[in-house]
Amino acid sequence: MRIHSIILGVLAAALTIGGCAQEKEAPPPSAAPETARTIAQGSLVGFVEENGAHVWRGVPFAASTAGPNRWRAPRPAPSWSGERAMLSFAERCPQLTNGFNPVEGVEPGALVGSEDCLALDIYAPPNAESRALPVMVWIHGGSNVSGGADLYPAHRLAKNEDVIVVVVQYRLGPLGWFAYGALRESAQTPRDKSANFGTLDLIASLEWVRDNIAVFGGDPGNVTIFGESAGGHNVVSLLATPLASDLFHRAIIQSGSFASVSLSDAEGATGDEIGAGSVIAAKLGGSVEALQSARVKDVFDAYPLQGGFIELPRIIEDGVVLPSAPMRDAFASTGRFNAVPIITGVNRDEMKLFYLLDDRLTKRVLGAFFVARDQALYDAAAEYSSRMWRVRSVDEPARAMADAGHEAVYAYRFDWDEGGRFFLMDLAKMLGAAHAVEIPFVLNRFSLLGDADRVLFTKKTEASRQQLSRAMGAYWAAFARDGAPNASGAPDWPHYGADARLLRLDTESDGGIEVIEGEDTVEAIIADLKGDARVTAEERCEIADGLAGWAPERRDEINSALCS
Repeated sequence: MRIHSIILGVLAAALTIGGCAQEKEAPPPSAAPETARTIAQGSLVGFVEENGAHVWRGVPFAASTAGPNRWRAPRPAPSWSGERAMLSFAERCPQLTNGFNPVEGVEPGALVGSEDCLALDIYAPPNAESRALPVMVWIHGGSNVSGGADLYPAHRLAKNEDVIVVVVQYRLGPLGWFAYGALRESAQTPRDKSANFGTLDLIASLEWVRDNIAVFGGDPGNVTIFGESAGGHNVVSLLATPLASDLFHRAIIQSGSFASVSLSDAEGATGDEIGAGSVIAAKLGGSVEALQSARVKDVFDAYPLQGGFIELPRIIEDGVVLPSAPMRDAFASTGRFNAVPIITGVNRDEMKLFYLLDDRLTKRVLGAFFVARDQALYDAAAEYSSRMWRVRSVDEPARAMADAGHEAVYAYRFDWDEGGRFFLMDLAKMLGAAHAVEIPFVLNRFSLLGDADRVLFTKKTEASRQQLSRAMGAYWAAFARDGAPNASGAPDWPHYGADARLLRLDTESDGGIEVIEGEDTVEAIIADLKGDARVTAEERCEIADGLAGWAPERRDEINSALCS
């Protein structure tokens, strides 16, 4: 989920009633001669941010994906003559806006973006060009159907921690993940046979980093990939693909997923995947020529929508980028994934972000302010589903890797829950440590939410937030430097190991940063939910259905234990 999807939509609505204006767009920056560089494609110049960081926006790493390049592996970026000013973000990759991003100035349901979108932004501390700094490549979230690099300015992380940060864009939704036999049969290169075109874009961006980042002061031999939500899911796919071997050296998974879809299900030969490739291809004419010449709008119109989002299979076991087996299984053997040092973590209250708009659990007061219908039920539903997110994204894969002999695995839980209160809506209760809330702490940038910042991030918590943010940035950067996330003056972060140790991240007033121990499991969740007096038998069964969605192979076990 993108950083300011549900949070931003909800809070913007509330703040509009309160009479607050949206942020004005900043004037375009001016080119700075000291940022002039020459890469393989040509000469370019960037600008200097307010904190002194050097920035280059919208640098193409691959060609346009329109026409004959659609549903093909990315082609090399064209060269240019003269000096090119890299001052503006590239257009986002094609996507539908939705009701969660009204402050972006675009009506929900509108198709935005360009197929000429494969670009990246580079953030460097000043005077980095003659050095060999760690490189951190950020992969944005958004369910792999929305988002863009413009949402994640990383100049503060780069300057604070003396690292190079690269923020990449990749094809989204139906243009990024699409399985169809005729495309494979007409492939011009081995990689064209893939169904994971968005993943191939990320691989191409890492190849570009390998070949060019030294010009900006980065060390191509020390690259960390990190991403949140779908970005974390994509980090997992890069860990699982042999095609990315040696392109990165550390990986951070923030609230990611280890799930994948079989090629047969993604294409529609088996299973019940919504938006299966063969069904969509038939709507667009069936032939490769018809698919590649179709208007982008027609491609998106061919897909069903659920809650304003396109539904389609993504991260596909295509036998090209990923093996023809569940991606999760790869992490049980060090020979089946890129066994670099790994951090994987979650936020304690992940699911509160999504349950906030579930009208079975919440209601709107005065049309804008979200309150729980039953706070105890709301908290219980969020607790168990958030714990299941942890089990599937932290405990199970970390345990599998540790058991396989991969010791360099670290885990965290982010617990910050000090959001403010606006009229009847108490964000400490309704959001807590929800999905995506950790991103401003990592990037040390608390202005991503526009007017909503003054509610979620209050002046009262500014000092403690900054302290936690700088500590988290230091951990992330220390990990990028040498593969061990231990920052000077902060508590040591141990391996996950046999004791299932996690680093709990919070402010001093709520216990601070500390190591906690103990593995969570599906069995423990079932036992705790079964005896939870906060929920009725019917409510328990509804929660169980959501839990089974995280572990479909255990659906019968979960439903039998909690719905009988």
